[in-house]
Amino acid sequence: MIELTRRAFLGRSAGSLGALALSRLLGGDGAALPHFAPKAKRVVYLFQSGGPSHIDLFDYKPVMRELHGQELPESVRGGQRVTGMTAGQKSFPVLAPPYEFKQHGESGAWVSELMPWTARIADKLCFLKGVHTEAINHDPAITTINTGAMQPGKASLGSWLSYGLGSENRDLPAYLVLLSQGTGKDPGQPLFSRLWGSGFLPPSHQGVQLRPGANPVLYLQNPPGVDAATRRALLDDLAKLNGRHADATGDPEARTRIDQYEMAFRMQTSVPELTDLTSEPEEVLELYGPDARKPGTYAANCLLARRMLERGVRMVQLFHRGWDQHLNLDRELRAQSMDTDQPSAALVSDLERLGLLEDTLVVWGGEFGRTVYSQGKLGAPGSGRDHHGRCFTVWMAGGGIKPGITHGATDDWSYNVVKGAVHVNDLNATILHQLGIDHERFTYPYLGLDQRLTGVEEARVVREILA
Repeated sequence: MIELTRRAFLGRSAGSLGALALSRLLGGDGAALPHFAPKAKRVVYLFQSGGPSHIDLFDYKPVMRELHGQELPESVRGGQRVTGMTAGQKSFPVLAPPYEFKQHGESGAWVSELMPWTARIADKLCFLKGVHTEAINHDPAITTINTGAMQPGKASLGSWLSYGLGSENRDLPAYLVLLSQGTGKDPGQPLFSRLWGSGFLPPSHQGVQLRPGANPVLYLQNPPGVDAATRRALLDDLAKLNGRHADATGDPEARTRIDQYEMAFRMQTSVPELTDLTSEPEEVLELYGPDARKPGTYAANCLLARRMLERGVRMVQLFHRGWDQHLNLDRELRAQSMDTDQPSAALVSDLERLGLLEDTLVVWGGEFGRTVYSQGKLGAPGSGRDHHGRCFTVWMAGGGIKPGITHGATDDWSYNVVKGAVHVNDLNATILHQLGIDHERFTYPYLGLDQRLTGVEEARVVREILA
């Protein structure tokens, strides 16, 4: 007699309800995924962790030179809650960006001298100047933009895409994650695996993090004395045992274990080939910059991302730490920009070269922006900028997004959105839309709610930027 665990009992009892919910999600209401013809097949999200300064990179305000050193008006701040790092300041002086800005391409997009490579591809990009979030600290902000809510436990964007659309390559997970550390601020803000976790979705849809070096996935290689045939036989026997357990108890995790063991077996061959850059032409390596040959760098990860997208991975997400310039703004921001500028632009150009940009959605941005006022004494070498969620800049390319446009605008202080506001959940709704998914219909029943990536509040697709 097999005893049922509480989880297995509930899983078996809810089996018919789960099947009904899945049927509804995948076509029971006549709307199988994708809900409509997609413009993009895959996504690469270049996540700049820490909060890039939109003021110093993209959101140019000529009048700010005149405002430099003036007190930020209370009417502009509007009683905004600020972080504990500047709440005690008696003065909030405007810090104009110390960098030269120029217009680039036929679109005339304003780009800082810190981003010369991005400036070269300005006509391929769509700049969103009015992105905003309620969060003012890193963890709630990065959790919100990745999962749709400040509270941990929700499913990430990549997991939703894996669950809804799967992968085009059975030998690789649908959602792969790469991490890198910039030279702008070391260490950067910590990153937790729940940011690419599956939350309430089946665990097989969580992001798989690849590590730099000889062992991208821990424990993937066979131990000494075990060959592929032996491993195959072991997995076959293990699958039978897990299958019997699943049939007897209704435990959904048993089926997940079978799937994960099988994926790991296939990855023993696919991952080494994926991460071997020796087949890349010299001109491609030079396109991504000198760091492309160094495993674990942002440049190397951008090149790996392109290889993953080529092989049918549904979503690749790069998390690059080091954008939290509270102090030493000029030195740290220059270093961070040098780490990321050329590789980011190279990825867009490389995808276009291979004919992949048209149906690949590229997203570049962080969890929030930075304040126009100085953190610390104005002009001091150690001064910087605090967190700012009321407005920041994200750029997108490919995947059915209009190229060479700027959407949205901020006030003269780059402090409030005055036109074209885009909440972070609107951004996610737009990403889903480009992959053929209606964010309002794409739900999963959990805790008595039809959970969705864009949360319970109203969110919209930013149709103004769609080609």
